[in-house]
Amino acid sequence: MISLFNGSLFGFSSSISGLIMSLPDIGYIFLSSILSVFIHEVGHALAAASEGIQMEYIAVFLAVLFPGALVALNEECLQALPRNAALRIYCAGIWHNATFCVVCALVLFLLPSILDPFYIHGESPMVLYVSPMSPLFGYLSPHDLIISLDGTRIHNVQQWKEKVALLNWQLENLHNSGEYKGLTKINGRIGYCVPSYLIRNSMQLQLEGNYTSCPDELFALAASPCLNPAVLDNVSIEDNRARGSESIYCLNPMDVIKLRKCGDGVRTLSDQRRCSCLEEEYCFAPVQMPGLAWVEITYSRPASPGCRKLARNWLPRYENSVSGETSCVSSFTFVGDLITLGHALHLTSYEPRWLMDVGASLPNMLEKLFICAFHVSLSLALLNSLPVYFLDGECILEVILQYFNFLRPRARRKVLQWVLVGGTILSIHTFLRMLIVKF
Repeated sequence: MISLFNGSLFGFSSSISGLIMSLPDIGYIFLSSILSVFIHEVGHALAAASEGIQMEYIAVFLAVLFPGALVALNEECLQALPRNAALRIYCAGIWHNATFCVVCALVLFLLPSILDPFYIHGESPMVLYVSPMSPLFGYLSPHDLIISLDGTRIHNVQQWKEKVALLNWQLENLHNSGEYKGLTKINGRIGYCVPSYLIRNSMQLQLEGNYTSCPDELFALAASPCLNPAVLDNVSIEDNRARGSESIYCLNPMDVIKLRKCGDGVRTLSDQRRCSCLEEEYCFAPVQMPGLAWVEITYSRPASPGCRKLARNWLPRYENSVSGETSCVSSFTFVGDLITLGHALHLTSYEPRWLMDVGASLPNMLEKLFICAFHVSLSLALLNSLPVYFLDGECILEVILQYFNFLRPRARRKVLQWVLVGGTILSIHTFLRMLIVKF
């Protein structure tokens, strides 16, 4: 289910600076504004026509950078109408925008079914674009399918975002906890069966309460808690732990990721022990440090129908395989900041049933357009409901005050002016606070 209220501006995420949106996003907002304003003014026109009121003219204008419109009705005819009829005309635009919001939400809910003859939804997110500045540039290409992230099967874009956010939260929680003193904490992490010759050829570090980093292109790994006591090069892991330190080895991620999986984080279909490695292998897991996370990304490059079929039935074979890779399914390690990883790709939850360079982006374009139209139309309905100058709320409030027969005309005008001034100031203040919080 697509989230309509995700805390972003009109359903879009701001750029790194938080101040500038991309040109396509501005285009979606512009088109959504035209559509929402058109529906709003059509609502007024239809309600007025049902009461026999004719339009005098239609004005289209630009409010800041976005379009607006105005349907001018005969003021004398409006004043002659009963209060209920006038109130219906003034509220018609709001109700039409609210109805349009419901239509947008319904279309978004049914979009996977509508596009089902042409697109597969919710099996694996597909890469639409990788920026040359992205840390994943060179690893992933357009039309690649993301299969898993850190050992967790990923089916759509929302799961990708949630998994990255969860990993980032776990890492921050680990480093902020009082128990963390520079030592590793790898319970629940996926480990790798590292051969003894790799360990002998690696650099050994001792972490004793201070952060210690490996040289460039190397990453720190430590013995998994499920590892049986063993002696590596006359260094006992149990003795090191008894002294309050751990044996840390700096290894090349490209060598490690191809190895057999082990550790508490492995989900296996076999009955063998999760920590079981060969006689000359030892279970080691990556050390997660502040700003430096180890995340394994598995993807498929569906160049042929056979590869697509393999990707959809990937999970059982991948867990029981030795290397975890085939000619169609590959893995690589991302080492870096998780927040950067979350914004490193342009993904879609829709995979074309036939490879189409142009059609691959169509579902995402439709999603963004309807999400943006939902937010713009909802904002327009709420804004016109408020007692603000030059908007529908001013006319609605004026008609509502006529129901208070105990108020004299002069008192009604004073109440109207005071409420409009207060409503306008409060609305501007709230809008500015929202911008400050957002940016």
